[in-house]
Amino acid sequence: MRRLLTVALVGLALSARPLGAQQRHHTYVIVHGAWGGGWDWRAVDSMLTLRGHRVVRVTLTGSGERVHLASPEIRLATHIADVVNTILWEDLHDVVLVGHSYGGMIITGVADRIPDRIRRLVYVDAMVPDSGESVMKLMGTSGLGFIQSTLKNGMSVPPWVTDTTAIPRDVPQSFHTFTDTLNLVNPAGRLVPGTYILTVEAAVNPDPFQWAADRAAARKWPVHRLDANHTPERSAREPLVALLDSVP
Repeated sequence: MRRLLTVALVGLALSARPLGAQQRHHTYVIVHGAWGGGWDWRAVDSMLTLRGHRVVRVTLTGSGERVHLASPEIRLATHIADVVNTILWEDLHDVVLVGHSYGGMIITGVADRIPDRIRRLVYVDAMVPDSGESVMKLMGTSGLGFIQSTLKNGMSVPPWVTDTTAIPRDVPQSFHTFTDTLNLVNPAGRLVPGTYILTVEAAVNPDPFQWAADRAAARKWPVHRLDANHTPERSAREPLVALLDSVP
């Protein structure tokens, strides 16, 4: 049964926790969205850490502080390998793997590769792909047109960023990462439980990620609604952290 919980209800649930009650401390691995970087989740990292959790923020190849590696030859598989190798080399287990937006493609691919290391997948206004799907296939006509309009020399260049925009900032991303198909081969990956956090804005209708929340609900995952824009790691940190903190 689909569960749509408001942030207020989450807050009540957290405040109702008995004093002295044991709280599980998780290991969160956070995967940013397209054009972004681990830098964008620094404040969320700090807030979760203060609650006793361990947080690892992955910056995908060519993004953020790894922008010097940017290349139109980077593939979707490169970004999946970034996260897989972080988990393996840091020897992380029982991971709560969080993906924002494009990061949903990545965490789905990681669960297919190393499902035994993943406790739960958390999709934050993110894509929930099936095998054989790409970002371009999932985005629909309007999204497809937008991505194509940003294409320059094999890179998708975010139009809201210029050379004078202060660092840290979003950076161009290989166009291949949007067109590559995700191929899922491990049935155990589909058994990893998930949680979906759908950001909701009254002015945005229809919601571009409602389809993903519906897909998550069809898989019997908890679906939470968060009053925020598409970047809650910037605009709605406290309620986002409350939701992340509440995952089982």
